[in-house]
Amino acid sequence: MAAAGIAIIGGGPCGLTLARLLECKGIDYIVYERDESENSNRAGGSLDIHAGTGQHALREAGLLDGFKKYARYDDTAVTIADKQGKRLLQMGQNRDAPEIDRKDLRQILLDAIPKDKIKWGHTLLNAKIGEDKRPMLEFTNGVVLSKFKLVVGADGAWSKVRPMITPAIPQYSGKIFLESKVGHENPLYETTVSRVGPGMFLATGVGKSIVTQRQGDGTYRNYFGIQVEENFFRNGVLKLDVEATRRLLLSDFYADWAEEYQDLIRHATDLRVWSLYTLSTEDMNWKSVPGLTLVGDAAHLTIPNGEGVNLAMTDALKLASKIAEHGIEDVNRAVQEYENDMFPRGIATIAEGRRMEKVMFDEDPQAFFQALSDAAAQ
Repeated sequence: MAAAGIAIIGGGPCGLTLARLLECKGIDYIVYERDESENSNRAGGSLDIHAGTGQHALREAGLLDGFKKYARYDDTAVTIADKQGKRLLQMGQNRDAPEIDRKDLRQILLDAIPKDKIKWGHTLLNAKIGEDKRPMLEFTNGVVLSKFKLVVGADGAWSKVRPMITPAIPQYSGKIFLESKVGHENPLYETTVSRVGPGMFLATGVGKSIVTQRQGDGTYRNYFGIQVEENFFRNGVLKLDVEATRRLLLSDFYADWAEEYQDLIRHATDLRVWSLYTLSTEDMNWKSVPGLTLVGDAAHLTIPNGEGVNLAMTDALKLASKIAEHGIEDVNRAVQEYENDMFPRGIATIAEGRRMEKVMFDEDPQAFFQALSDAAAQ
């Protein structure tokens, strides 16, 4: 079956940013996305888009004005508190890193890409090098494609493209976030509005944290950060029965936290496990493989540190620029130069993620407060 010059595996912010940039440069591509349609509701929470990275990529893609229609500049503030509810620090006001809901950013990008350039319902099952020495892609829907000039893995933490390039495997950090929502109908909604307001509210204790963040529709998402073994929520100890989860959090993790935090647990709904994995800085050294490359989390998965989507969009911009510079016929040279430029960024963000993980879950919460105070002073 014939295929486009470039296959982008994954239609998240990174893959779609790359697609839009290639569209602007007149370079042939197709995006293969696992969601069944653009209306699939798998979009996540809120993202802060930084001026020099994510916003820069959107400007180069001709989409910055569209972004600003959705950007929430009043949600840049971050309030830090201890487990007893004492407010210790506020930072980030007027920072040029406005929030936008992931679904809104996705729609901005989708609207800027021709409909026939995205193949929905294509979950990559297997990827290998074919007899012609080019990547061969097998999807769960039975479609098999090859003869690409380049396959770009923009398929996230558990990339199916990555094993063709490097043996690197994400390692569990020992931490998870349990995500829940506070919708308009939630009995705790008005209290959350008055307590948190715009932006993000972050409380940390000994080895635990709670993050509350306002979304574009005025609702809130809570993230309960705890340290448990990797399969804690899969091996029968707990299968995310909501009531059982609430009881466990209240009795074993947040029993000595202030009532305002315990109320967040009592009214938690739509609980979802978000296990934190990371690649190693040593993984950022693979030898370039003809016809293949990685961007975003597929390349440099890290513990959340505020840079993830911004670095991913920067990857997209750098790769598209290199392909335009060298042309599709010399795409392997473009990839090699892109990867040599990307490795230091990947190393830096993985190291920063590890540092943020350490202070956020430190036995001495003051380490986290001090780290954020230092950041606010810069």
